[in-house]
Amino acid sequence: MSGDPSDQARSTAVKQLKALGLSTYAARTFVALVSLGEGTARDLSEVADVPRTRVYDAAGELHNRGLVDVKQSSPQRYWAISTETAGRHFEQEYDHRVTVLTDALDQLVPANRSTEQQGVWTVTGRDTVTERVVDFISSADDEIVYMTAEELLTDEIAECLSTVSDRGVSIRLAEMSQSVEARLEQDVPDAKLFESLWNWSETPAGRLLMVDQNKTLVSVLVDGNGEHPPEPRDETAIWGVGQTNSLVVVLKTLFTWQLDNNRDSQDVR
Repeated sequence: MSGDPSDQARSTAVKQLKALGLSTYAARTFVALVSLGEGTARDLSEVADVPRTRVYDAAGELHNRGLVDVKQSSPQRYWAISTETAGRHFEQEYDHRVTVLTDALDQLVPANRSTEQQGVWTVTGRDTVTERVVDFISSADDEIVYMTAEELLTDEIAECLSTVSDRGVSIRLAEMSQSVEARLEQDVPDAKLFESLWNWSETPAGRLLMVDQNKTLVSVLVDGNGEHPPEPRDETAIWGVGQTNSLVVVLKTLFTWQLDNNRDSQDVR
């Protein structure tokens, strides 16, 4: 494998363009054209390692996508749009596809879908768990109980907690590391602390969330692939929804006495 940074950049660009829907030849051709500025089919074939007969098909695909302009000369010359314009082009196309997908999926959701999720469900991966946490927090109407390891407190979660707090949702935070508490105190000044059942810093616990005493999520840190520095740890979580859901019942029972005592002490003051 070549150690040339430009070779790595080309490989990365081709991979991402294919992920965005371009054929392999079109992706290679576009990357070659960006590096050349402009060129003929012969130029592109040599740089992109694409048969010349296939360059014409690839250039046509790129032209139809608005990524390449064609000069009607002999031989034809091709010109790539700027990288900034290409980025905006794919961003707009991606956003449009997401909107269309969401609309289509919404039409498939049954009207009588139950809010009670029978059993306990599993989700794996930090980003995926974070999405579920943000979704649960955003749905809160009354109260959120939350604990988290420092490395899992993202800007998105802090902003989401702040948003629901501003609309009147009560935020109750278990005692965690000082850095986590300091950050949440700044982002969510109306949040109330209560004593945690665990020494949070000495366990592999990731985060714990209870929303409106109806939705719960618990995660732990597990051995990962090193994609989340500084430690090669990933995350797996279980969650449940509904007043009679087993996980909800267990965690609600676990916290009831602490939260009730905390509320009583605040009422006395």
